[in-house]
Amino acid sequence: MNALDRLEAALFGGQQSLPKVRVSGVIGEVTPSFYRVSGLSQFVKLGDRIGFDVKDRVHVGEVVRVDDGGVTVKPFGGTIDAGIGTRVRRLGQTGLCPHPSWKGRVINSLGEPVDGLGPLMPGPDPMPSDAEPPPAMTRARVRTPLKTGVRAIDLFTPICEGQRIGIFAGSGVGKSTLLSMIARCEGFDTIVVALVGERGREVREFLEGPIEPNRARSVIVVSTGDESPMMRRQAPKTALCVAEYYRDRGESVLLIVDSVTRYAHAARDVALAAGEPAVARGYTPSVFSDLPRLLERAGPGEDGKGSITGIFSVLIDGDDHNDPVADNIRGTLDGHIVLDRAIADQGRYPAINVLGSISRLADNVWTAEQRDLVRRLRTLIARFEDTRDLRLMGGYQAGNDTELDQAVVIVPKIYEALRQDPTMPASTDAFVELAQLLRP
Repeated sequence: MNALDRLEAALFGGQQSLPKVRVSGVIGEVTPSFYRVSGLSQFVKLGDRIGFDVKDRVHVGEVVRVDDGGVTVKPFGGTIDAGIGTRVRRLGQTGLCPHPSWKGRVINSLGEPVDGLGPLMPGPDPMPSDAEPPPAMTRARVRTPLKTGVRAIDLFTPICEGQRIGIFAGSGVGKSTLLSMIARCEGFDTIVVALVGERGREVREFLEGPIEPNRARSVIVVSTGDESPMMRRQAPKTALCVAEYYRDRGESVLLIVDSVTRYAHAARDVALAAGEPAVARGYTPSVFSDLPRLLERAGPGEDGKGSITGIFSVLIDGDDHNDPVADNIRGTLDGHIVLDRAIADQGRYPAINVLGSISRLADNVWTAEQRDLVRRLRTLIARFEDTRDLRLMGGYQAGNDTELDQAVVIVPKIYEALRQDPTMPASTDAFVELAQLLRP
């Protein structure tokens, strides 16, 4: 043994007997939304979890900023119970350990059960909540058509297994109701639902209502509107982590996130606490990089594995479809379904604006005849809507325009055929049903 080997043995040979050291720091500043910790800057990085004990309970936060003077920690709890001088410790980066037995359970953003059915069985391998999406060149192609059971979607904006599509709507237009109808969709091995910032009363209504028939194969992640921004920001990541686990097992997963906008609001709150400037309607730059990173995790998996079909609801603030968050999400997804308040005011539900909705993978679903039919129906609907004011003023006379005459007769029947509510049975073949309803 040479001198270098002897030195190394002397320094590290007895490391097994050395006592473990816990890295900790001290809280030096407390604000209503975050606290500052000194003594940890050299030992943590962004995303690490920090914990401290208060009244025999561990309070957990996440590092959102690191500088020479200390670290900024955003707590997961709704209130900050820390005081000046409280000693905190580094918990590191924690992930989830999903298990097949999680189906049928309701969990919170941290992966803890909230359904009163006892603890969750952990899986053998931890999975990060901020996992990277599969590499683009290894992802499977999206080809398999999918029937949602919602006639308006299956006709005008059909989707495929592994597609990501958004439902864009203002408040009170029927967004959550439409999502509950899609949740009845058959053909999936697993359903993962993230309720982000929802009203507390709606949780049980959703669990005991539309999702009840599929409850045994569903995992529900709940973060209500009264919880902290950190919990609301974490909920979609937890849902995607669970969905990725089942996808990697080769299962076909339906992921429903309601809503991505509330995730963006929570991410904005966290970023502002970290000191980021607001650049677009109060949103920080990191929000517009976090959204594509989150949405890209859904979709087809690598060849030989399963897929995640993502349905993301987008709450349009003030019914402004040019809102920066909505515009960013629209450009990332594989299609969008627009719910129109004017249609809802007429009592037509689901209030889908078929002219403003599009599925970028529709050609993988339609046959040539169906594609020509849908284009013709869109033309008639557009003509019907463009001449609505003219007809109301009495400027329309039958016989002067053959196409308009056809639109006036057929479009009201189409609208009636598209009318559907959660109490009605799911559609099995939308084109056949439309043909039957259009017969004189």
